[in-house]
Amino acid sequence: MAEQMMQSLLASVPEPMLHLDQEGLIVQANDPATELLGGWILGRNYVTALRQPGLLSRVEAAFARAEVGEARFVQADQAGETVFRVRVTPVASQLPGLDGLLLHFHDVTHLREAEEMRRDFVANVSHELRTPLTAILGFIETLRGPARNDVEATDRFFSIMEDEARRMNRMVSDLLSLSRVEGQERMRPSDEVDLADVLNGAVASLRHQADEGKNTLEVLGVDQPLLLTGDEDQLTQVFLNLTENALKYGGAGRPVTLKASEEEGTGSMKGPVLRVDVIDQGDGIDPLHLPRLTERFYRVDTHRSRAMGGTGLGLAIVKHIVNRHRGRLRIMSEPGLGSTFSVVLPKG
Repeated sequence: MAEQMMQSLLASVPEPMLHLDQEGLIVQANDPATELLGGWILGRNYVTALRQPGLLSRVEAAFARAEVGEARFVQADQAGETVFRVRVTPVASQLPGLDGLLLHFHDVTHLREAEEMRRDFVANVSHELRTPLTAILGFIETLRGPARNDVEATDRFFSIMEDEARRMNRMVSDLLSLSRVEGQERMRPSDEVDLADVLNGAVASLRHQADEGKNTLEVLGVDQPLLLTGDEDQLTQVFLNLTENALKYGGAGRPVTLKASEEEGTGSMKGPVLRVDVIDQGDGIDPLHLPRLTERFYRVDTHRSRAMGGTGLGLAIVKHIVNRHRGRLRIMSEPGLGSTFSVVLPKG
């Protein structure tokens, strides 16, 4: 009867669980546990089945001193590593079959991945800020020393220092913007927005930059209101970022077009949608890079991007804003054939 109660208890838990008797034998395992470790473990000693020193030590302590504890268990296969936090709990009962230890395996792989992402993010930010800071400190040292009375060098160095300071300011602004967007990503916007006004405003803001680069900049399909539920400021940021990228990387003297259209959604996006294509006639992007373009700090050409003032965060911000609007960002590009960044947004 007691064994059946334990079996029912383990079966009701969706995560792997093991029951060890007082001799250290695995007497029961639920289905997730046998999927994880194999059906052969039943009746075997825990040392044979588990093998990892940290967990074995925790089980020994639980047997010796009736201590509740936790340990790490890593299962590796062709798909990679799965990390579990295992809670070891002594069973306090005088009934046969209801004594020994319970081991509960909780998958915490996502926590490790999040920690790795955090470390990578901090390392990237540190690197991106250290480069201009190092340059500024070097120029300051030179201006205090060999170039103290060199007017021409002073003007040149101050100009470079200003550029580097502005780049750091853009980086900090983009980091703050990304943080705000990520914080709001699960909060669906509720305001009514005219996407035609958003696109016209983005084009007007970048008209001077387009004229300086002798780029033709036009927006099509905005001769009537394009209404949807959204956040006007964030959508403006999306199309400013995409259009500015098209002007930068499309090349001087080449046209950039924003084309808006209404269509019926496909796949998981059912119902009417608004689509905006931001099209340039630049050198295009190798398909190898396309899946990673929206990663933070990912650049196809690092030196060119930095020279043009890019922070490596623009497309990451775009992706999070589009996700908040339950939309899709699609990127189509081939070397020599330009690029098209398409934003598809549900109208409702």
